[in-house]
Amino acid sequence: MKEKEIKQKVKEGYGKIARQGISCCSSSSCCGGTDKAKDISKAIGYSDSEMNAVPEGANLGLGCGNPVALASLKEGDIVLDLGSGAGFDAFLAAQRVGGKGRVIGIDMTEEMIERARANAQKGGYDNVEFRFGEIEKLPVDDRFVDVIISNCVINLSSDKAAVFKESFRVLKPGGRLMVSDLVLGKELPKAIKGSVEAYVGCIAGAIKKNEYLSLIKKAGFQNIEVLSEASYPVDALFEGLEAAEDAILSIKVSAIKEA
Repeated sequence: MKEKEIKQKVKEGYGKIARQGISCCSSSSCCGGTDKAKDISKAIGYSDSEMNAVPEGANLGLGCGNPVALASLKEGDIVLDLGSGAGFDAFLAAQRVGGKGRVIGIDMTEEMIERARANAQKGGYDNVEFRFGEIEKLPVDDRFVDVIISNCVINLSSDKAAVFKESFRVLKPGGRLMVSDLVLGKELPKAIKGSVEAYVGCIAGAIKKNEYLSLIKKAGFQNIEVLSEASYPVDALFEGLEAAEDAILSIKVSAIKEA
């Protein structure tokens, strides 16, 4: 698929999820409402208290890790959430940075932005804003944010180099990048790499781990560290992906923009 086609399919897929208010990939086994989203979130590191601390409908079970838990957020930090969806991580970050801090969520899906803004109003969050935009071209000023978080989103981009370059641009000197994402431990079968459903489900756009880390380094980041790595259960996303077993890895990565 061409880059433009990929982006449109991803927007359509996540727009549908936002409208339905459920996590859903290509099969009925991974579709569900609030209970399914909580099961997924608990499996990837969120606590019950975190899941209960956000407005209902903010957690759609779309992540592959808990970047907020890794980010060591401080009161007063300005945080940028790449691919903020319905606002789950943004709201958790907002609670940590407090009234003196600020959280900006970026998403390219209009339906997700609308849902996130409604959730923010419902939860009374006045230190969170959601901006419509693309993570390859962030609607954020240079050297503006202290911490960037992202949860299972960068793999969806067909221009990951641009994502990391933009991340470097908007971070203040000394700023931190803390992301959870899916990468490849081995090549995927061609049928999966070309699947629209697999792209929306975060698999087809994933690249080799070394390539992913290399792009972060080329963007200018230093102190790049894989904090954790685990085989990601593909049956949580799709049925019939035995050929991809052990190919998908969930990693948590930190990096620094040196002062």
